[in-house]
Amino acid sequence: MDGILIVDKPAGPTSHDVVDRVRRATGVRRIGHTGTLDPFATGVLPLVVGRATRLAQFLTATDKCYDATIRLGISTDTYDLTGHRIDEGRSSEPGEAGGRTPAVPDLETIDRTLASFVGSYEQEPPPFSAKKLAGVPSYVRARQGEPTQPKSVPVTVHALELVAVEGDMVSVRLSCSAGFYVRALAQALGERLGVGAHVQALRRTRSGGFSIEQAVPLEVVEREGPRAFDRLVPLADAAPHLPAVVLTREAIGRAVHGAILGPADLPGLQAARFVGPVRLLSDDGALVAIARPGPAPGTLHPFVVIR
Repeated sequence: MDGILIVDKPAGPTSHDVVDRVRRATGVRRIGHTGTLDPFATGVLPLVVGRATRLAQFLTATDKCYDATIRLGISTDTYDLTGHRIDEGRSSEPGEAGGRTPAVPDLETIDRTLASFVGSYEQEPPPFSAKKLAGVPSYVRARQGEPTQPKSVPVTVHALELVAVEGDMVSVRLSCSAGFYVRALAQALGERLGVGAHVQALRRTRSGGFSIEQAVPLEVVEREGPRAFDRLVPLADAAPHLPAVVLTREAIGRAVHGAILGPADLPGLQAARFVGPVRLLSDDGALVAIARPGPAPGTLHPFVVIR
């Protein structure tokens, strides 16, 4: 069994929990995920199965889309509803989010402030995150009460739409680069509005080329067991964002041994200049390998061989 199983993750389990549950349900051990979702979050979680595990690196670094509900007026140490409420230097018990909140800004102010987050910039990941500091995950240090702030990382918000404002709940829809933290967006929004904020609900609707419409609820996968693999996205379509090149039959033999491929191996592409990873396909559409640009223009170097 080789391919991508797109799971609709429920709230509660970690991404690794989902992998373990699918392994138990199907009896297949060689399964991994391609981009962590927080336990409270739901939505698209592509799982790589069999030889597709070799493609995980190309799926993790893809753009993502989310629907999020941000609650204004309350900040938490985790930047989401599971954390301790932070109020004038005092923190509550985990998950407490009651009490009086500051007045909610008007719709125009919220919309204008959200627009300021569109574009490319450096984002500080939440202290409660998997980012490592001296080899230790940031959330481990944070849980021990140690001061921690992971290094800022470059991110891009392609689009950020205000969907609705109902009381202190702000619903947004966004498209962003890999590595972007919606929790950090909520925290920063609360700071700019001067009222505090945290993520109340989060649903990933797209991960790279895979959408929520393709996703199968985890409970369905567990019920179907091995039959769930009938839904696998084939290897050739596992990284649809990468351009595809069809090889000659002679070139396939060279590609599987990692040889540099030149114009004679790439029909119709003699003058092409490649700038990133490329899928190498056989004439029947099967995935042979992933290649990167070679040492000379118009050449390719296979570096992940599948066939």
